[in-house]
Amino acid sequence: MKQHIMRFFIFTFLAFLAFVSCQQKSRKNTSIKSTKPEIEKLIIIADRFYDAKKSDSAFYYYNKVKFICNPLTDTENYIGSINRMADIQQSQWDYIGSESTITEAIPYLKHIKNPDLAWNTYVTLSINYLNTYDYKNALLYNKKALELKIKSWQKLASQNNIAVILMEEERYRESLEILLSLIKETEVTSNDQFYAKALDNIGFCYFKTNNLKEAEYYLNESLDIRQRNKWPFDLGKSYLHFAKFHKKSIPALAKRYMLLSYEQFSIINNVDERLSSLKLIIQNSSDKELKKHSILYVNLVDSIFEVKQKAKNQFAKIKYDSKKEKNENLRLKTYKAENELQIEKQKNRNTISYIIIALSLSLITVLYFYLTLRGNKEKIEATYNSETRMAKKLHDELANDIYHTMAFAESRNLALAENRVQLINNLEAIYSRTADISKEKCAIITDKNYVSALREMIAGFGTPNTSITINRLDSVNWQNIEKSNKATIYRVLQELLVNMKKHSNASLVGIHFKTSEKNIIINYTDNGKGIDLNNITFKNGLHNIENRILNIKGKIEIDSVADKGFKVFIKFPA
Repeated sequence: MKQHIMRFFIFTFLAFLAFVSCQQKSRKNTSIKSTKPEIEKLIIIADRFYDAKKSDSAFYYYNKVKFICNPLTDTENYIGSINRMADIQQSQWDYIGSESTITEAIPYLKHIKNPDLAWNTYVTLSINYLNTYDYKNALLYNKKALELKIKSWQKLASQNNIAVILMEEERYRESLEILLSLIKETEVTSNDQFYAKALDNIGFCYFKTNNLKEAEYYLNESLDIRQRNKWPFDLGKSYLHFAKFHKKSIPALAKRYMLLSYEQFSIINNVDERLSSLKLIIQNSSDKELKKHSILYVNLVDSIFEVKQKAKNQFAKIKYDSKKEKNENLRLKTYKAENELQIEKQKNRNTISYIIIALSLSLITVLYFYLTLRGNKEKIEATYNSETRMAKKLHDELANDIYHTMAFAESRNLALAENRVQLINNLEAIYSRTADISKEKCAIITDKNYVSALREMIAGFGTPNTSITINRLDSVNWQNIEKSNKATIYRVLQELLVNMKKHSNASLVGIHFKTSEKNIIINYTDNGKGIDLNNITFKNGLHNIENRILNIKGKIEIDSVADKGFKVFIKFPA
């Protein structure tokens, strides 16, 4: 008990010191607040705008996420937002801006576990470099993407990107080697769009290497798939390649394919590809038609330059405004923190005063309970010692009478009625002299042999007519229970069994032990005749049992109905 009290004092003192320390650091603690809920909310908004093709709004919210995220502790959200921003810039033909944005993610790729984010970063970079004619870096980042532990379709996509870059560099044989290996893969042949793209590029590579028969075959195979699926962009690419294929051999057919290509790219308003088609048409036109398409080409170039510049300026302004807003917020937070610090210091002084008062009251309360518990413990120990001395005294005084009675039983013929009557009278005299204390006054073993002694005591009440079952007695860690408490449990069970023997006529008795959290639970049950709790004939015995359990801070419940058995529930602290 003293150890528990000392631990409580130490814990309370340390808690007080910790509280004071926390109060002194409250400024720091209040500034470190989780941004995760805000980040998740902003990402949901940004994704909604992104899916709705509202590029400017999506870019704005992804940019806010980027500024809030800590790139070292929330790396995936940081890189994911940067990837989306770069993708938006790329979709608006701002390849330089997209490259500038995506390179912010590269230093933190080593901190992520998800290779998909790294793959997206590398592929986005390679597309930017491809569209700015930096083929060396475009190839480099596709090769970096291939080195990642990615899905098979991602590897195939990167290989296809490399083949396209090689085509732009006019390294058609190297590109052809990669493309021919791609169309052997099930994941390519099962995807019509990917398969048709590979076939079209193979046909174009054959055309550029003067293998016209193979070129026409693969271009037609690709066109057939694309016409069935009616994909405007893909059809435009096929028509453009057919236009180049027939340009020298059948100019009229080539011109028809040029116009079809321009028509398909116009459907989806793909300005870059429309310009490619128009450029080819202009090269193969004359007179009024040449003038018409030339004017269209110039207007389209002016229009796209204006759109690109507007998008570029818009995204740059969003990034600049966000940075400016962040700096302003930091400045305001600094002023606010200084004011809050002064308020916090005053609150700390008040709180420390309250804590000192509360601590003092707690110590007084603990001291009161300590003294009360110590008094109860001393009372229990005194009772235990008194019972032990009394048991020894009774044993010494009654030893001769018991020995005499035993000798009488051994030496006399108990078949004779008078001898049996004499023996019974002697036993009743001995029992009468010890009726008030009976077996519960004998000395109790409370050391490591307690379990054996308790089991032996309980089993001693068993007879051919009364079966006693003991369950999970060994499951209780009796070594950690105080001696006085063990003695009390011994006495209580002994009293219950004596009452059973004298009053219940039970044929089956069960005693079940269980450890629950910080308590020991004992359930006693017998199938005897039970009692009427409103009219108890052996009330003193039950009263003694209740007092013993209450003295060790336990709880006892008695449940019985006449002729329906007897149950007792006991719980006490371990």
